[in-house]
Amino acid sequence: MTRQSDWHISSYSGSNDNCVEVKVVDADLPGVVRARDSKDIGLPEMRVPAAAWGAFVAYVSRPEA
Repeated sequence: MTRQSDWHISSYSGSNDNCVEVKVVDADLPGVVRARDSKDIGLPEMRVPAAAWGAFVAYVSRPEA
C-alpha cells in the first residue's frame, strides 16, 4: 500500500491500519480537507470544507461530560 507524505493516518489506527487518512493541505483543492479509507486508498475519498472539518475535530476532541 503506497502512502504519500501529505496524507496523515489517524493516531487511533494502531497497527491494524483500520482507520482513515486525512490530507489537510492540497494545492489543487485549497480550503478542502480530504479523507480516505486507510485499508483501501483506491476507494473514493470524502472531501469537506476545511471549516467543517475543523468544527468536526473540535466536536470530537471535546472532553466528555
